[in-house]
Amino acid sequence: MTMNLLKQIAGSRLPVTFYRSEDIDQVRVLRATGLVIALVPSPSKPLSLAGPPSAAQVLAVTQKGREELAKFNYPESRPPRWRNRSPRFTARRRSNAASGPPPPSSARSLLQ
Repeated sequence: MTMNLLKQIAGSRLPVTFYRSEDIDQVRVLRATGLVIALVPSPSKPLSLAGPPSAAQVLAVTQKGREELAKFNYPESRPPRWRNRSPRFTARRRSNAASGPPPPSSARSLLQ
Protein backbone atom coordinates (compact mmCIF):
# COMPACT_ATOMS: atom_id res chain seq x y z
CA MET A 1 0.00 0.00 0.00
CA THR A 2 2.83 2.39 0.73
CA MET A 3 4.21 2.02 -2.81
CA ASN A 4 0.76 2.83 -4.18
CA LEU A 5 0.78 6.02 -2.17
CA LEU A 6 4.26 6.81 -3.48
CA LYS A 7 2.97 6.36 -7.05
CA GLN A 8 0.05 8.63 -6.24
CA ILE A 9 2.38 11.26 -4.82
CA ALA A 10 4.73 11.07 -7.82
CA GLY A 11 1.82 11.56 -10.19
CA SER A 12 0.41 14.54 -8.29
CA ARG A 13 1.28 18.18 -8.19
CA LEU A 14 3.40 18.85 -5.13
CA PRO A 15 3.04 19.68 -2.28
CA VAL A 16 0.32 17.14 -1.45
CA THR A 17 -1.52 17.15 1.87
CA PHE A 18 -3.06 14.05 3.48
CA TYR A 19 -5.63 14.20 6.26
CA ARG A 20 -6.63 10.56 6.88
CA SER A 21 -4.71 8.88 9.69
CA GLU A 22 -3.93 5.82 7.49
CA ASP A 23 -2.40 8.07 4.84
CA ILE A 24 -0.44 10.01 7.45
CA ASP A 25 1.00 6.77 8.81
CA GLN A 26 2.05 5.75 5.29
CA VAL A 27 3.67 9.14 4.74
CA ARG A 28 5.58 8.59 7.99
CA VAL A 29 6.86 5.26 6.62
CA LEU A 30 7.86 6.85 3.29
CA ARG A 31 9.66 9.63 5.14
CA ALA A 32 11.41 7.22 7.50
CA THR A 33 12.72 5.18 4.56
CA GLY A 34 13.95 8.33 2.82
CA LEU A 35 11.63 8.12 -0.19
CA VAL A 36 9.94 11.49 0.34
CA ILE A 37 10.53 14.79 2.04
CA ALA A 38 7.47 15.47 4.18
CA LEU A 39 6.17 17.47 7.09
CA VAL A 40 4.50 15.03 9.46
CA PRO A 41 2.77 16.18 12.65
CA SER A 42 4.20 15.01 15.92
CA PRO A 43 1.79 13.16 18.18
CA SER A 44 -0.07 15.32 20.65
CA LYS A 45 0.86 12.88 23.46
CA PRO A 46 4.60 12.32 22.92
CA LEU A 47 5.06 9.81 25.76
CA SER A 48 2.52 7.37 24.36
CA LEU A 49 3.05 8.44 20.71
CA ALA A 50 -0.70 8.86 20.40
CA GLY A 51 -3.15 11.59 19.68
CA PRO A 52 -5.09 12.71 16.67
CA PRO A 53 -2.81 13.76 13.80
CA SER A 54 -4.00 16.75 11.83
CA ALA A 55 -2.28 16.48 8.43
CA ALA A 56 0.89 15.43 6.64
CA GLN A 57 2.31 17.36 3.74
CA VAL A 58 4.65 15.78 1.18
CA LEU A 59 6.99 18.34 -0.34
CA ALA A 60 9.07 16.20 -2.72
CA VAL A 61 9.97 12.71 -3.86
CA THR A 62 13.66 12.04 -3.26
CA GLN A 63 16.10 10.50 -5.72
CA LYS A 64 15.87 7.25 -3.74
CA GLY A 65 12.08 7.39 -4.10
CA ARG A 66 12.36 7.85 -7.88
CA GLU A 67 14.75 4.90 -8.06
CA GLU A 68 12.21 2.76 -6.19
CA LEU A 69 9.49 3.87 -8.58
CA ALA A 70 11.72 2.96 -11.54
CA LYS A 71 11.94 -0.60 -10.19
CA PHE A 72 8.16 -0.83 -10.62
CA ASN A 73 8.30 0.78 -14.10
CA TYR A 74 6.60 3.94 -12.95
CA PRO A 75 5.86 6.02 -14.84
CA GLU A 76 5.12 3.40 -17.48
CA SER A 77 7.45 3.77 -20.40
CA ARG A 78 5.55 3.84 -23.64
CA PRO A 79 6.56 5.01 -27.09
CA PRO A 80 5.79 8.60 -27.97
CA ARG A 81 2.44 9.10 -29.69
CA TRP A 82 3.92 10.90 -32.66
CA ARG A 83 5.67 7.73 -33.83
CA ASN A 84 2.36 5.98 -34.37
CA ARG A 85 0.86 8.72 -36.54
CA SER A 86 0.98 8.81 -40.27
CA PRO A 87 2.81 11.77 -41.77
CA ARG A 88 0.65 14.82 -42.37
CA PHE A 89 2.64 16.12 -45.27
CA THR A 90 2.92 13.91 -48.29
CA ALA A 91 4.61 14.63 -51.57
CA ARG A 92 2.17 15.33 -54.36
CA ARG A 93 2.83 14.06 -57.82
CA ARG A 94 2.67 16.61 -60.56
CA SER A 95 1.12 15.53 -63.83
CA ASN A 96 3.65 17.50 -65.87
CA ALA A 97 7.06 17.30 -64.18
CA ALA A 98 8.76 19.37 -66.92
CA SER A 99 6.66 22.45 -66.28
CA GLY A 100 8.83 23.53 -63.35
CA PRO A 101 7.85 24.71 -59.88
CA PRO A 102 4.31 26.01 -59.28
CA PRO A 103 3.87 29.78 -59.41
CA PRO A 104 3.71 31.72 -56.11
CA SER A 105 0.27 32.22 -54.59
CA SER A 106 0.16 35.90 -55.64
CA ALA A 107 0.80 34.97 -59.28
CA ARG A 108 -1.90 32.30 -59.14
CA SER A 109 -4.53 34.83 -58.07
CA LEU A 110 -3.60 37.13 -60.98
CA LEU A 111 -3.84 34.31 -63.51
CA GLN A 112 -7.39 33.45 -62.54
